[in-house]
Amino acid sequence: MNKKNLRILGAVAVIAIVAFSVYWTRWRDPTGGPGTGGMAGARRGGGGAPVSVRVAQARTGPIDAVLDALGTVTARNTAIVRARVDGLLVKIDFDEGREVKAGTVLAEIDPRPFDAALEQAQGQLARDQAQLAIAKSDLDRYQTLLEQDSIAKQQVDDQAALVHQYVGAVQADQGAVASARLNREFTRITAPISGRVGLRQVDVGNMVHAADTNGVVVLTETRPINVIFAVPADRAPEIARRWQSGQVLRVDAFDRDGKTLLSTGRLESADNVVDLSTSTVKLKAIFDNKDGQLFPNQFVNARITIATLDNQTLVPGAAVQRGTPGTFVYLVGEDSTVSIRTVAVGAANGDTVAITKGLKPGDSIVVDGTDKLKDGAKVAVAVEAPAGAPTKRKDHWNGTDKSGQDHANARGNDRPREPGGNRPSRDQAGSAQ
Repeated sequence: MNKKNLRILGAVAVIAIVAFSVYWTRWRDPTGGPGTGGMAGARRGGGGAPVSVRVAQARTGPIDAVLDALGTVTARNTAIVRARVDGLLVKIDFDEGREVKAGTVLAEIDPRPFDAALEQAQGQLARDQAQLAIAKSDLDRYQTLLEQDSIAKQQVDDQAALVHQYVGAVQADQGAVASARLNREFTRITAPISGRVGLRQVDVGNMVHAADTNGVVVLTETRPINVIFAVPADRAPEIARRWQSGQVLRVDAFDRDGKTLLSTGRLESADNVVDLSTSTVKLKAIFDNKDGQLFPNQFVNARITIATLDNQTLVPGAAVQRGTPGTFVYLVGEDSTVSIRTVAVGAANGDTVAITKGLKPGDSIVVDGTDKLKDGAKVAVAVEAPAGAPTKRKDHWNGTDKSGQDHANARGNDRPREPGGNRPSRDQAGSAQ
């Protein structure tokens, strides 16, 4: 036999060995039967193995009918604190970011020029008051002489006019004194409202003017504080009707992710027009904000509770599916088979949904594992979720120790049996492959 034939014979032998190995490890049934696919067949569920799922029971209970919207936090009042007189800023009396009360002194302007102006006005007033007193005394004497027919009446009339002139001068001087005293008080810049001061806009040693655009500091009232949000125009009449009837509508403010509750308030007012560009109506809610969780211009997720519905059939939101049949759930029967049940969905709050038609309390429905199901499929309940409780789909089988153990058992059930009926261990199954 030549070398060429030997090479061909060797290649055929290698191919035969490889084919036998593949058959033995992949396609031979360890129970002795051909063609079931061994482990691969078991993994595919061989012969309609039940699908492991999580279920929950529909329950009866109350649920809040809520409406979610994006909102913006706005200060109750905002004031740009400006100097009311021009002068040199000599003192800052506030700590940035602190709460202050109305009337608190925030800054001081050099008062010396205003003290001098006040003294000047007071001196002018004193001079005119003295002249007025002399004119009145002369008028009294002239009137006595007129009665004695010792003086002309024209002289008496001229003196009376002079008295009125001095009276006017004294009144003008009194106004000048009041104005100078008021300007002196304006050298102490005070808070017009209660609220939180921001960062100062000017430093000590600078000249400040009443016409300054930025002022000295911005003061915002944050306790209480408002949240403005928009709701669809078709929901606005119902909200307005309940609010105008005196019902207190609770509004919850959540963070940007919609998971952390920041504060709880109530609906305060509503806009009187519909925004044509968005077909929405703006609502304003008020929050006491005692813990300071809300800041002006902060974006929040506002959730308004329109009403509380009693005696509703509640299920986890994860159980509700949407597809060709419409809105449906997988109903688990007594024989551990599932059927598609079309339902009508009502109010939803978080992970809980109200079913208005199609289910009754006590019905078992699938909440996890629905992607592997079809109508009439067999199921094995891995863990039963609390009735109507929220279900975290991302946890799957690792959410609890019990569910993880059941999943491991389910995977163990998929391993093929040995001829004696016992299941091989993981090491044995691995060696078999």
